[in-house]
Amino acid sequence: MAPTSTPQTPFGRVLTAMVTPFTADGGLDLDLDGAQRLAAHLVDSGNDGLVVNGTTGESPTTSDAEKAQLVRAVVEAVGDRAHVVAGVGTNDTRHSVELARQAEAAGAHGLLVVTPYYSKPPQEGLYRHTVEIADATGLPVMLYDIPGRSGVALSHETLVRLGEHPRIVANKDAKGDLGAAAWAIARSDLAWYSGDDILTLPLLSVGAVGVVSVVGHVVAGELRTLVEAHLAGDVAKATAVHQRLLPVFTGIFRTQGVILTKAALGLQGLPAGPLRLPLVGATPEEIAQLKKDLADGGVDL
Repeated sequence: MAPTSTPQTPFGRVLTAMVTPFTADGGLDLDLDGAQRLAAHLVDSGNDGLVVNGTTGESPTTSDAEKAQLVRAVVEAVGDRAHVVAGVGTNDTRHSVELARQAEAAGAHGLLVVTPYYSKPPQEGLYRHTVEIADATGLPVMLYDIPGRSGVALSHETLVRLGEHPRIVANKDAKGDLGAAAWAIARSDLAWYSGDDILTLPLLSVGAVGVVSVVGHVVAGELRTLVEAHLAGDVAKATAVHQRLLPVFTGIFRTQGVILTKAALGLQGLPAGPLRLPLVGATPEEIAQLKKDLADGGVDL
């Protein structure tokens, strides 16, 4: 059973794009027990949603079978306590449709569909790609607009047009353009989620409803405080939390975010494990800096 949602918050308020734990024995196999323990910990810490098989979950290097296993394991671990959203986007529409159907069969509560990367399709191609995926299942869809990785952005017009589809209900915004976000939010019914931790508070101010976070692995409770304070009209409190977390926002992304997120989880004794190539583990120098950044942001290690 999926958790309770509303049209305004179809996937909750605070979601973490979860890492995929691997075993440390050299095989780099899925650590499904670790994934379940991590998922439960993240929900206990303040997340009401988890994104699995996203970029932070190293989806480029996990197989389709592993993706299905991970969805099943996480859904089993958190039940109806949190929305489990499965990343299914690729730059191949047919493959994305297959992954969407697989995720639905595995029990996912929703789908995350990233803009097709590398191919740089025109807006009509982006629209048709996404609609084919949305038509393939009965699950609600969150768009993922991240031109820095995909190479092409969803235009205002395409976002509004996609928002007219009955199952395309939200957008994860990692475009870094507050003006574009403000216009698109005003013109569509899409629930808007920040996809860039340091811009969560600014995006809330122009109409976002929550965040899909990476730093939520270590500060989910603080993010929830920030979001709820802003919604309650206590902008001063929300700003204070935002400013207190600036070292964490910066620190986790001094190199590729998965690398330092797994390092941070390791420092806290939580399941994470190594990374699959081409990603590599954090260096001793990077870990030393990470410890300082987390401490400056109030994170206990």
